[in-house]
Amino acid sequence: MSWYVALGGAIGSVARFLLSGFIQRPGGSFPLATLLINITGSLLLGFLLEYTLAAPAISREARALLTTGFCGGFTTFSTFSYETAKLLESGDYRRAALYVGLSLCVSLAGTFAGFSLGRGALALRRAI
Repeated sequence: MSWYVALGGAIGSVARFLLSGFIQRPGGSFPLATLLINITGSLLLGFLLEYTLAAPAISREARALLTTGFCGGFTTFSTFSYETAKLLESGDYRRAALYVGLSLCVSLAGTFAGFSLGRGALALRRAI
């Protein structure tokens, strides 16, 4: 099963790379490519999971290739959107809000921590 996920992830990653290069203008200040990829990936994952879980026409391997693999390689935001939508759809607004808030705040904090670690590693490299 993991080979299906790996193959789908590779295809999704390449698709993201190519689409980003096609959409995003060099020096653009708004991440339009990422926004469009996140939106289309979320749309695709929502469709695929709703359809393939309800209709046994697609094998588990194909579903893994398309969802965890392709959509995961194309954008992890699609998984976040799907999980949040399912919480909202089930009426679990409190957990959905917590999930959105924590995902946003902690992910941003992680990004800034990564910036700091990267800058520290660069400083060490320059000092050597």
